[in-house]
Amino acid sequence: MREVTATILENVRIAENIYSLTFATEEEIEVRPGQFCMVGVQNFPLRRPIAVCKAEGERITVCYQLKGAGTRALAENYKQGEKLSVLLPLGNGFYVKDEEKRVALVGGGVGIFPLISAIRAYAGKKEVYSYMGFKNRAAYCLPYELQRSDRLVVATDDGSMGFHGTSVQAFMAEIDDVKPDVVLSCGPAPMLRALKKATAGRNIPTFVSLEERMGCGIGACLVCVCEKTDGAHARVCKDGPVFDINEVNL
Repeated sequence: MREVTATILENVRIAENIYSLTFATEEEIEVRPGQFCMVGVQNFPLRRPIAVCKAEGERITVCYQLKGAGTRALAENYKQGEKLSVLLPLGNGFYVKDEEKRVALVGGGVGIFPLISAIRAYAGKKEVYSYMGFKNRAAYCLPYELQRSDRLVVATDDGSMGFHGTSVQAFMAEIDDVKPDVVLSCGPAPMLRALKKATAGRNIPTFVSLEERMGCGIGACLVCVCEKTDGAHARVCKDGPVFDINEVNL
């Protein structure tokens, strides 16, 4: 983990309330699939946690949703050529074992963005089956990244595109055909709870990246503490954000 002053290369709207931010660091930074960064926004005391979609040497791309004043300021006030303070890489990220050949990715909402980094890491090396959920057609984005998968199923809540339903429902409709060796997932808590319930008893290793509010991103402030199934507590930023689905209460 390091703090860098990055130069913005692009900060553009790619879907309804979704922006893609690409910046260049002064040196190459290795980022694992599922890791994230903390982006500083001027006049806001706390940095914004954002998942890394792409890490290509000195060039890093993150995607974020407009949710409050901080992300709106990031979208409106930071243009090409301007400087940005970033803390990265953070968190533990996803790990897929050598013997795990068939990888299923189940994402929803902004949870698709850390999974894009997994698609980029494993496509061509593993069989990648992606099930990505969006609110509607207007929210769909980054098709050229998602289509790196061996199979891509897009689900929309309103049926305006692809499978009518959730990404979990789309995945479970094909799970017996896909026979995944491991499942990687990220999305809102109700989606992850549905995935945990749907896959119970199947003995498929499943890892989830949790979405939590964060203050520092390095485990010091304890804002993002989650409860584990054994009664202990974990810091999502430092001990996660990726956990075994059976390790945490969702």
